[in-house]
Amino acid sequence: MIYNIISPQKPLDFDEYYYFRWKYLRKPLDKKLGSEKDNIEHLSTHRMVLNNQKEIIAVGRIHYNTSEESQIRYFAVDSSYRRKGVGTYLMADLEGIASTKKCTTMVLNARENAIDFYKNLGYKITKKTNLLFGKIQHYEMKKVL
Repeated sequence: MIYNIISPQKPLDFDEYYYFRWKYLRKPLDKKLGSEKDNIEHLSTHRMVLNNQKEIIAVGRIHYNTSEESQIRYFAVDSSYRRKGVGTYLMADLEGIASTKKCTTMVLNARENAIDFYKNLGYKITKKTNLLFGKIQHYEMKKVL
């Protein structure tokens, strides 16, 4: 199967991108549509993976904390595409974007159930962080690029 990674461009692309984020990251927590966005969306690079039918199967966002540190947020893969390399493919793309900006480290806040995925990509836990919406424990993870 061939996957295509793109950045949303048109308003409809962004609508579908944000809906995917909400569906996989906020709806399971009973959060309203709109809770999948924050105040730095306009400063971030958004990426989505499309399957052969041009359906979104994964999304991720990167932003820059400093000139040397980038951060991945809102990373999600459709459940039917997990453990098929899609997440790894998207992570490599996001890390590549950070590298072209001369970033030397990448950080992210991983949900407990995703820690092994990130560890397999070379990330290390640096600290226990927030309990998202009082339900899901997160851990800061970091990787030297």
